[in-house]
Amino acid sequence: MIKCIRGAITAESNTREDILLNTRQLLKEIIEQNEINIDAITAILFTATKDLDAAYPAVAARELGIVNASLMCAQEMYVQGSLEMCIRVQMSIETDKKQSELKFVYLKDAKKLRPDKVEHKGVAVAVDGPAGSGKSTVAKALAAELGLVYVDTGAMYRGIGYQCIKNGISTDNTEDVCSIAKNINMEICYIDGKQRIFIDAVDITEEIRSQEAADAASAVAKIPEVRKTLVKLQREIAKNNNVIMDGRDIGSNVLPDAQVKVYLDADVSERAKRRCGELAEKGEEHDFYKVLDEIMMRDKQDRERKVNPLVVAEDAVIIDTTNMKIAQVKDKIAALIRDAML
Repeated sequence: MIKCIRGAITAESNTREDILLNTRQLLKEIIEQNEINIDAITAILFTATKDLDAAYPAVAARELGIVNASLMCAQEMYVQGSLEMCIRVQMSIETDKKQSELKFVYLKDAKKLRPDKVEHKGVAVAVDGPAGSGKSTVAKALAAELGLVYVDTGAMYRGIGYQCIKNGISTDNTEDVCSIAKNINMEICYIDGKQRIFIDAVDITEEIRSQEAADAASAVAKIPEVRKTLVKLQREIAKNNNVIMDGRDIGSNVLPDAQVKVYLDADVSERAKRRCGELAEKGEEHDFYKVLDEIMMRDKQDRERKVNPLVVAEDAVIIDTTNMKIAQVKDKIAALIRDAML
């Protein structure tokens, strides 16, 4: 049967880039939250307020591969005092779900339109950046200081990679890796406020910190099915908690509606030096130039992967941590979070 789903999002500016970026974000959220197969979409009606006329929102649907559905754009009727810079959609889909089971999606300032449909009313903080930029260290410190739940998304990918290594499965074998991701018995537990990763009831938190697990994590993270599985879990955690989540596509993909988005960066040599320091603390042998090469390779893989690569979210605050102490970075982000929580 044909059912309809509504959604809305606001744009920051009347530019083609901004209109299409926000429309794509809204469509992706509707599709992912309702687990919609693109072929099941029969029609989408787009409307925009009169202050948005730099592009047709329907172009974003074509960019996402929605090529068989009927698309229509219209300008909204102006009502005095109504929300400005707003894009609305009505998506018609073929589904056996009841209308009450479908999730409407309202993002950014459009949450004001239907607060009853906004599931998460807490705070979400997205911290992105390349390897060694200080994401995890700072996120953990902020979680402890502000009472947030820290979600280490990289550890989840390491868990999948670790399980592949353990079972002798090549990360190039997409079918077998997807089978691991689909059937893995992974639990995310918080003990004394710290995230622990369990597979088959065994705590593997320390085992997944090896370089071998990191390399495997980078490889499996390229696989769309793996990312879809873990992103769903990450969003469920964020839905029910005040979270700070670090990774490489948190602000741009996992939590696009996070109240605070930060992108940490640092000179690659400084990042390699930090990684060597971590290895030294664990008593592990290391070679600076080998670590440097590994980080540069990881950067290349993360930035060039086809599915949700490492990018700076458009509304993220960029912080170069090269010459900053952890406490300085923490305090700067803490101020942003406190402002968002007011």
